[in-house]
Amino acid sequence: MLESCLHDNGTKFDLAIAVVMPDHVHMIFTPQINIEAKEMYSLAELMDAVKGASAHGINKMLGRKGRVWQTESFDHVLRSSENVDAKIAYVAENPVRRGLVKVSMDYR
Repeated sequence: MLESCLHDNGTKFDLAIAVVMPDHVHMIFTPQINIEAKEMYSLAELMDAVKGASAHGINKMLGRKGRVWQTESFDHVLRSSENVDAKIAYVAENPVRRGLVKVSMDYR
């Protein structure tokens, strides 16, 4: 899953953080401009790519077929007035709140 989150980093989006939890994923990123289309890559396009590639890999690893992810993404657009650093810190602490590690830096 993490490989899928990192795949288009630097080409279609700039990834600030990705945290893969046992049953969901958090990503904070800034879409880049699609030069050919002269517009920003859409959230739907970016999420479809991440979810599609990761679902294929997960199903292959588990030897199965079928849906892995919910159709809907629970997204939130950060506005310029919001503290992005605070949101990144909140996402990084998710494994700690879930009891998976004692400090966020210990979570792979």
